[in-house]
Amino acid sequence: MSANPQWDISRALGVARLFHLVCGVRDACVTPFLTLYLRQLGLAAPWVGILMGTKHLVAVFWAPFCAFLAKSYQKRRALLTGSLLGSVGASLLMVLVPPLDRDPGYRLCDGSHSVTATVPPPEVALTGNVTSAPEAAWDRAAGAPSLPAERRTGVAGADGFREGPRESGREHFHHLPGSFVGSIRGARTASRVLLHPVTSGVKDTPPEGALTVVSAALPLLAGATVLASPANQSAADGMAGALDLSLEGLRWTFILSLGSMVFWELLTSPLEQVADDSLYEYLDFVDATDRYRSLWLWRLLGLSAGVCGIAALVGQLDCFLMTNGPRGVVHFYGYSLVSALALLVSVAFPVPICRRREPSYKTVKALSLVGGDPRLITLALTVFLVGATTSAVQNFLFWYMKDHGSSELVMGFSVALGLLGEILLHPFKTPLLRKLSRVGTVGLGLGCLAGQLLYYSFLWSWWSVLPAQILSAFSHGALWWAVEACIEHLATPGTERPLRAMFRGHFYGGGASLGSFVGGFVAMRFSLAVLYQACCTVLLLWLALFLSIQPRLPQERKINYSKLLAVEASDTSDSEQGTERDWLVKALRDEHSDWRG
Repeated sequence: MSANPQWDISRALGVARLFHLVCGVRDACVTPFLTLYLRQLGLAAPWVGILMGTKHLVAVFWAPFCAFLAKSYQKRRALLTGSLLGSVGASLLMVLVPPLDRDPGYRLCDGSHSVTATVPPPEVALTGNVTSAPEAAWDRAAGAPSLPAERRTGVAGADGFREGPRESGREHFHHLPGSFVGSIRGARTASRVLLHPVTSGVKDTPPEGALTVVSAALPLLAGATVLASPANQSAADGMAGALDLSLEGLRWTFILSLGSMVFWELLTSPLEQVADDSLYEYLDFVDATDRYRSLWLWRLLGLSAGVCGIAALVGQLDCFLMTNGPRGVVHFYGYSLVSALALLVSVAFPVPICRRREPSYKTVKALSLVGGDPRLITLALTVFLVGATTSAVQNFLFWYMKDHGSSELVMGFSVALGLLGEILLHPFKTPLLRKLSRVGTVGLGLGCLAGQLLYYSFLWSWWSVLPAQILSAFSHGALWWAVEACIEHLATPGTERPLRAMFRGHFYGGGASLGSFVGGFVAMRFSLAVLYQACCTVLLLWLALFLSIQPRLPQERKINYSKLLAVEASDTSDSEQGTERDWLVKALRDEHSDWRG
């Protein structure tokens, strides 16, 4: 043991590794599956995009502010403890948010497998029919769930969907409020969703005849009940009241979800930055910051283990809980449990006691450095676009996999596969940056991310997402290694860490916020496939522009001191008086004369 326990580096690094590992497991319990849970609450893609965009926006501004206050008032340990303790209860607030459909009858558990029909999202409306699942697989709207099917006779249309009798359709529209007639008529051309129970381990054989479908034509209608018969006068007359109740339920579900997520993010977002600052300053006192760079591997290991473990637990424990809410509450219970474990580890987390006086304007200096360097400006725009396009994957990829029959265990394994690929690629980081250069590695990462997005838009089954996850080692790992190498090369002394925090927090987080806001509406208006193809196109266009303007940007010229001295000596050789002014030449001449004498 060290003579001074405050500087026990081995113990401090051991606690830091354990803390990063536990925090990785903690974040993996909820973060990858959060948008899937919001879909189970009944929220459509635009509302989920607004919630996730607000979450990123809160983290962008609140985390640096809290880190600055904690450093100024020496309250870092109090903030770590308060953040972990508050997150235990704040995460459970999401469990209390009522879903749009509170009827627990949609959950069937028989001990061996579960048959689950997801809660209808707010874009559900009434429309025509469909023949079978294979014919409608490519026409599913983003965020639309499955509902019990209803037999109906009809004639197959040109698009593969069966259309009911026109008289029935007109009679059905006649009893709806006038403000909704135009929207429902437009539903014939909108994307449609097949209605059948999603089964796990049980193969469904659709009955003879057509199945009723719903459309994404009315984004504000939630929980609309499918009429047993279009000619049912009493059901049609009660449609307006049901729509009012649906709108009221949607409003409260969205408001409560927004409030819970904002409060939760206010408590948890400062944790990572405050912990990193504390550990870095602790190691900086004894010049051991080189060992700080390897701690991110432990966080990735925690994320990989946590995302697979919680997915397996959800499949085993969810049916036994039998709550009235949607599936996925096990995620939040697991998050609270691991947060309590992280709270115990944080008691021994290294926090420097001595206060080092440093200039408080480093962030402002880093921001001015970005504004005055064209290379940093293009790098910031690159990170912003990466954040915007990556949010489309993080928010809606699990929706896409769920529509193709994927289980949460497969979803978790797909995330772990990308993280493990990044870990395995890390030993080749230095040769990769040397062979391709920093700019070339950024281009490789952008190209791999665009390829992933294009591949996601053509998924055909639940397992087809797995091969593309290998590219995450380049689209995330190698890309950020190159970005950080560029930052270290272009930063002035003392601004490396503020620049790195600005790129990861403000630029990447701001892009993720904007991408979430826009991506939800694009997914509802068109489809998730169109969203991924649009993101791929934007990345490819920026990649071509990025590589074309890099040679034209002003490059930093390295000073060759030997050539500089030779030039100065040649300039002053004509004048003996000018030569004598050069102290280095004069000193060399004096030394040479003394040696000869």
